[in-house]
Amino acid sequence: MSEPDTRLVSMLDSIPYARFLGIRAELAGDEMTAVLPFAQHIVGNPMLPAIHGGVLGAFMEMTALAQLSVAAPMTRQPRTIDVSIEYLRSGRPLTTYARASIKKLGRRIANVHVEAWQETRSAPIATMRGLFLVAPSED
Repeated sequence: MSEPDTRLVSMLDSIPYARFLGIRAELAGDEMTAVLPFAQHIVGNPMLPAIHGGVLGAFMEMTALAQLSVAAPMTRQPRTIDVSIEYLRSGRPLTTYARASIKKLGRRIANVHVEAWQETRSAPIATMRGLFLVAPSED
């Protein structure tokens, strides 16, 4: 297992909620795809049924954290500063995928964009922009 693979597995294993949701990640080169398998306990609206928005938000945030863990070794897990989520359509009872792209990785702050989709990547169900603290302040 490569060093980025090891960091990725370790990061996801360190988050109890990621384990509860069954999130896994697939790494091919420098591209990481996060996978959220459908399970009945993630449904928020059983009438549709639709995946709970909080589950989608957490999934995308963990995808961003996973991508940061692949990008560079870090002394501690990045901390969330701010996230902004756009819910574009209902998450159906299907497996959901997400990819993160790091827009800027500075000495202290990382800016990450995440896109989540189900059947077709060109039809995202939600997007997220997040800011993360990647190194402690020296103040």
